[in-house]
Parts: sequence; structure tokens; C-alpha cells
Amino acid sequence: MTERDQILSTLAGIAAPGGGDLVSRDMIRALSVEGGKVSFVIEAESPAQAREMSAQQAEAERAVKALPGVETVSVILTAHAPAPRAAAPAGGGAPSLSIGRHPTAGPMEVPGVDRIIAIASGKGGVGKSTVTSNLAVALAREGRRVGLLDADIHGPSQPRMMGVSKRPASPDGKTIIPLRAHGVTMMSIGLMVDAQKAVIWRGPMLIGALQQLLTQVEWGKLDILLVDLPPGTGDVQLSLCQKAELTGAIVVSTPQDVSLIDARKAIDMFHTLKTPILGLIENMSFFLCPNCGHESHIFGHGGVAAEAKALGVPLLATLPIDLDTRLAGDEGTPVAAGDGPVADAWRVIARDLIGKGLA
Repeated sequence: MTERDQILSTLAGIAAPGGGDLVSRDMIRALSVEGGKVSFVIEAESPAQAREMSAQQAEAERAVKALPGVETVSVILTAHAPAPRAAAPAGGGAPSLSIGRHPTAGPMEVPGVDRIIAIASGKGGVGKSTVTSNLAVALAREGRRVGLLDADIHGPSQPRMMGVSKRPASPDGKTIIPLRAHGVTMMSIGLMVDAQKAVIWRGPMLIGALQQLLTQVEWGKLDILLVDLPPGTGDVQLSLCQKAELTGAIVVSTPQDVSLIDARKAIDMFHTLKTPILGLIENMSFFLCPNCGHESHIFGHGGVAAEAKALGVPLLATLPIDLDTRLAGDEGTPVAAGDGPVADAWRVIARDLIGKGLA
């Protein structure tokens, strides 16, 4: 059993309010083990619950400090979700909520969110959504309060990648209560429509849906909101850049020329709209044979790095084609949520963004 598993096993012995334990109720965040130093966050489900959990905080600190090899323990008690709203009117559950209405004038303000970063690509199929989900989970594991908005209206994939399928509640027919998965607060149009039906909407309905997902969702207090954009340079991208206060954008591409051609168009769009490019990510950069260790550059090599150098922006990562990453995404648990070399790579990216003050 690893040190991390031993600590989680110990915390699983501490009861949580309302039943279950701290681990089974998914209240443990940002667990870090560095030599004899252990730190983690206990995240209550509401501010009211947090105020009643000082005993669990103290018990968790005592129990972990008693483990062999542990010298110091830092336990932070916090609450991520907003306080509960009043119950819906009796006689029929939560009011229905219409998604995809025509947009209203004015900016898309998201109260309580410190930074909004768009994850973009010039074309589909380069792994943009995989990058977004894993980056969100990696940042959450580093103790950041993270939101994930799936703004790919026509092709939402975050519900599958994050392992959620429950329809979000709407207590008053206006506000939307987001879901939680792997320490991330997330919302997707895919949770609001029939998964088997195509979303056949024109521009105004797309913009209206984006506006609702940004401004009507109770995101709570977030350090960062990652927005998984659709590929290309269409209505959703234009509206987000013009009406929301974006911190900047990260552009994902594979190294092959056909991807870079479209990635340059996405980069040009952000420059035209005065949205800072925070960095580029080269995905599917190489394939490492699990049998012989040979590194193959299936889609070429160095194209995104050269583009980043030409633009004067950071190359944030070069990520391999990885079977575990694909399997984890299909199974609803991003690979960054686990342990191992690939999860460590995501942790490095997250820490780099945090160190630069971008997350």
C-alpha cells in the first residue's frame, strides 16, 4: 500500500456528517505527500456544513499524524458549493428550465470566478476536450477551486469524460445547480439534452445557450473556470471573447501541418479579439512503444514548439498518444485523477500554470 493509499484508508475511518466517511463522500482534496509532510483539504458540501466539521478536521489531523513516517500534517477545512437555495414550490419538483433561448444584450459576467481560460483548437480531433478535463482535475488536485464548462454545444463530450450523467437541478427555473466530479464543478449542454439527439441550433441559440451556461449556473467561488470550446472560429468563440472577461486562451494542436494550419487561424482569431494566448499544447506529440520503448513521431515533430517560439508564447506541454489516457476518458475518470507517470505530467502542467499566476 502506498503512502497516499494508507492516508486515504485512515481518512476513510472518519465519519462524515449525514452518513458515510470523508473519502466515500468525496470530501478529500489536494492530498500531497512530500517526505514526512502531509497536506490536504477537507471540502464540505456547504458553508453551513463546514462550520460543523471542526471535530472531523481535528480528528483527521490526529489520525494522519499518528501514521508511521508522518512528521507534520496540514488540514484545511473549506466549502466549495454555495449555500442551498430555498426548496422548489410544492407539487411537482424543480421548475423546468429552457436551454438554447435567444441571447440577451450585455456582458456575460460570472460572479465569484477569478479567472476564465478558454481551451481552444483550430480543428476537431486533436484532443482538446481530453486536455481540458485532465487539466481541470490536475488543478483541483493541487488545491485550486476549479470549474469546467463544456461549451462545445454541438459535440459535448465532458459528461462522458468526467463520468457524470445526472441532469442538473434548477430550483426556480432560472438558476442551474452544477454537478461535481473528481473535485471539479462542471456543467455541459450534454447534461441538459437527450444524449442521442443532435443539437440542431443556429447562431443565436448557440450564443443564448453559452450565455445561460456562464451566467445562470451557480458556479460558486472559483479560482479558475476552464471553458472547453468547440473547434474552429465560430459564434461561440466570438461571443465568449467579446462578452466575457477572459484571462486568456490555451490552444491545442497536434504537430502535423494540417492541424497547425487551423491552429494558426484560431490563434489569429484570439489576436484579433484582443484575447491573450497563454500558451500552446502539443498533443499526440509521439507514441512510446510499451514493448520496446521506441519513440515514434506519428504526426510529425516539433511543429507546435516552432509555432510557440514564433509567437513568443510558452509551449506548455508535449503530450504523447497514450492508451491509458484514452481508456480513462472513456470510463469517466480522467487519467490525471490517478497516479503514475501520465498523472505526474498533468501535475507538472498544473503547477506551472499556478506558478505563473494563471490558475
